[in-house]
Amino acid sequence: MTIIGWLQISLLFLAVLVAIKPLGLYMARVFSGEKTFLSPVLGPVERGLYRLSGIDPAKEQSWLAYTIAMLAFSLVGVASLYAILRLQAYLPLNPQGFPAVPSDLAFNTAVSFVTNTNWQNYAGEATMSHFSQMAGLTVHNFLSAATGMALAIAFTRALARSRVATLGNFWVDMTRATLYVLLPLAVVVTLIFVAMGLPQTLEASATATTLEGAQQVISLGPVASQEAIKQLGTNGGGFFNVNAAHPFENPTAWSDLLNIFAMLSISAALVYTFGQMVGNRRQGWALITAMAVLLIAGVAVVYWAESQGNPILTTLGLDPSQGNMEGKEVRFGQSATALYAAVTTGLSDGGVNGMLGSFTGLGGLVPMFLIQLGEVLPGGVGSGLYGILVFALLSVFVAGLMVGRTPEFLGKKIESREMKFAMLAVLILPLVILGFTAISAMLPVAIAAIGTPGPHGLSEILYAYTSAVGNNGSAFGGLSGNTLWYNTTLGIAMLLGRFAYVVPVMAIAGSLAAKVKTPASAGTFPTDGPLFVGLLVGIIIILGGLQFFPALALGPIVEHFAMLAGQTF
Repeated sequence: MTIIGWLQISLLFLAVLVAIKPLGLYMARVFSGEKTFLSPVLGPVERGLYRLSGIDPAKEQSWLAYTIAMLAFSLVGVASLYAILRLQAYLPLNPQGFPAVPSDLAFNTAVSFVTNTNWQNYAGEATMSHFSQMAGLTVHNFLSAATGMALAIAFTRALARSRVATLGNFWVDMTRATLYVLLPLAVVVTLIFVAMGLPQTLEASATATTLEGAQQVISLGPVASQEAIKQLGTNGGGFFNVNAAHPFENPTAWSDLLNIFAMLSISAALVYTFGQMVGNRRQGWALITAMAVLLIAGVAVVYWAESQGNPILTTLGLDPSQGNMEGKEVRFGQSATALYAAVTTGLSDGGVNGMLGSFTGLGGLVPMFLIQLGEVLPGGVGSGLYGILVFALLSVFVAGLMVGRTPEFLGKKIESREMKFAMLAVLILPLVILGFTAISAMLPVAIAAIGTPGPHGLSEILYAYTSAVGNNGSAFGGLSGNTLWYNTTLGIAMLLGRFAYVVPVMAIAGSLAAKVKTPASAGTFPTDGPLFVGLLVGIIIILGGLQFFPALALGPIVEHFAMLAGQTF
């Protein structure tokens, strides 16, 4: 750990902090239907889209209609993307002549990108044509992120309004998220990435002569445009197999910082948008503070663990002062790799600039644990916001039980109906993760796919399902996931992690929207101060993390202590 490393981390978080308010205010205006500086250009486009699709932007939907529209849209997205992948060999822009994607892998990939997970059981440069990358994967990088933003805004309206039966219009919210937020930012970031050296071409490859005189074929493609929305939409799916460790996806330290900044910007700013739309900016800052406390702690632990080096290698005579550089790019080092690892798992991004399976036991535990906390630090675009709001409702309910008062949140009474749906939502994560992990740890065909036996092998399986259900998409490494078992079960896990979670969340939103919004009184528990922040952090750790402790104890924790003892498995 060095001062320069901490300075690099601090400057990145400072840049995100500066961007939160202006971007958050802009998105509040967008989703409130107010004019912005882009309205003269994009307003006619938006109105034209509504006319073409027969949508009345003034007609709002109930929570059930809003949810059904989202589910129907996602189902069509899965089917259309599956068709593109299966018909890839017959579609244009396939200069490499790639064949159709196998059915189980196509299912896994289609579900992955529609659910904003972007888990990849394939090597992008050796599997996907340019058409599949652009018309398939990149399109859903936009649409899955816009869907999450729309759901978060609907939940926000439920808390902002009083005695209403509607939450907005899904089609309008998704259109505005794409047109006014994701698309303009993606254009700007794409141009910056191109200037930094990322390829943006329809050429299949280039041939280079190495220093030894050999000929090497280097894959190319429309990388910069996919990389931009990959990070802005917290998607994480890489154009290349090694993701942001590839020099064409992430060539320099500056591009690395831009990657991380782009990941954090919209998700963090949406929390400020929430505060603005409910009329309590301090509430937004309270949620941001809780997220920051846990995320910064995660960065610190990973950075410390990787800076200590690998005790096993130290006993073999390797200098521990350089830390553990296995699986890391020299051009980024430990600080930027630790920052990237914690941010990408505190978000539901899934991109990586280092191989998590090569981290130390403790360094690999933290990214897994951050996903298991519920992907709310600050989580995926939109999904992180409605996820932490569920934890906020649980927190005020616990506080109400402690002081003997009816719990309230932003003037809405929290009662048994909301708590039942909240518990249904938060229990989806451990049920699916631990259930599939337990089966896979016993099934011979699943065990055969692990790369390293023992505790590390369990971590590979546990991380895979954690990443899938958390809609993260990053991989621990080592697990050969492109099998019928993992393609199928991980696909099911992604569907449950996205939709089995969001349906009860939207039911909560519908229930809250119908309630009277009452002004705060002397007996109201304040939810915008340090006491609430501390309670919220505690609830996230208890409900979001401790249920996974036994599984973690058998995997990365055992591996950590074994490394300290100089043992290998």
